[in-house]
Amino acid sequence: MDKSQIWSTIHAERKALAADLDKVNGDAWSTPSLCGGWTVRDVLAHMTAAAEQTPMSFFAKFAGSGFNFAKFAQKDVERVESKGEVLASFKAAMGSTKAPPGPTMTWLGETIVHGDDIRRALGISYDYPAAATTAVADSYKTSNLLIGSKKRITGLKLVAADTDWTHGDGPEVTGKMIDLLMAMAGRKEAVSSLSGEGVATLQSR
Repeated sequence: MDKSQIWSTIHAERKALAADLDKVNGDAWSTPSLCGGWTVRDVLAHMTAAAEQTPMSFFAKFAGSGFNFAKFAQKDVERVESKGEVLASFKAAMGSTKAPPGPTMTWLGETIVHGDDIRRALGISYDYPAAATTAVADSYKTSNLLIGSKKRITGLKLVAADTDWTHGDGPEVTGKMIDLLMAMAGRKEAVSSLSGEGVATLQSR
């Protein structure tokens, strides 16, 4: 995928997520997401903040957080005033091409992984485009930056059951592409949907 394709996919995925969240009311916004320590509302606030940042504003805020990424991310989560306003803020930013520093594929990965952090928590079913999930998986499989995917899957063979994608050698882990991707991102909840002799190893990591 080239840069323009990545951004068009990001925008389409944000739009699809917003449409799903139009149906969410009340206490459901406080549901714990798959992203540890954050509720559904918190994850969407984080996604909104990322869509509003530039490299310059990112570095300024990061420095203001003592160069502590956890504190930096938490400040963005806490800035959104209420549950009702977080979806409106996300919709206002969902067509943005602003982003913190990093490869554009990073932001597609964030959109898909955090989108699934939210959807799984709320029991919302969604079919992610194979071209997007495989592109993100190809990015994650060689990187340990922030989420540590490369280290997590080393020595395992990942096989997608619903699209033409495999990676690695060793004990096999098979499942839907989105489940493999979420497992690569450290979401243990996704591992239960996978099968193969390598599942126990992946779960332990």
